[in-house]
Order: sequence, then structure tokens, then C-alpha cells
Amino acid sequence: MTDDQGFELHPGAAQDITEIWQFIADDNPAAAMRFREDILEAIRKLVLFPHQGHMRSDLTSRPLRFQSMRDYLIAYAPDEKPLVVIAVIHSRRNPRIMAAILRGRE
Repeated sequence: MTDDQGFELHPGAAQDITEIWQFIADDNPAAAMRFREDILEAIRKLVLFPHQGHMRSDLTSRPLRFQSMRDYLIAYAPDEKPLVVIAVIHSRRNPRIMAAILRGRE
């Protein structure tokens, strides 16, 4: 999925956002829409300043950065043009599971 605003979602990241949206929408469709807009807005801000996120050498040796948004981590490749969002992962997940998700999205 490509956005006209300078970023691309890895298919897995697009699926992450959809699954989170569905989970929230089961209880509150309006909150789900706000979440989706908030996550996309956070990604748009990363396009302007792609190196603002932090590295997580415990999760990957790739040059990815991570930005927190609510209870989630946005994993992205800051040096790609357009910026590529690799995953949107709940920040409380087991780090081994997060690392496995990222390995699967190379």
C-alpha cells in the first residue's frame, strides 16, 4: 500500500493496522476510526523527520527505527524513499515475538 504523502505500508503493516482497527471497532467503531487516523498521522510526521524514532538492537539488526504511538510501536525504515512502515506492534508484546515478526517482513 502506497500513500501519496511519502510513505509506503508493508503489506504486513497494513494488515496490522486493519487487525487493530477491527479489534477496537468490535467495542467502539468511532474509537477505531480515531485510532486509524492517529496512526496514519504519526506516520506522516515520520516522513518529515524520519530519524526521530529510536533503534531497537534487541529486536533487529536492520537499520529500522521505532516510534511509539499510544500503546503501539511503529517499526519503519527511515532511509527508504518513500519511508517504509514495516510493522505496527503492541508495545507489550514479548520481544521475541516482535523480533520474529520483523524477521518475517524482510
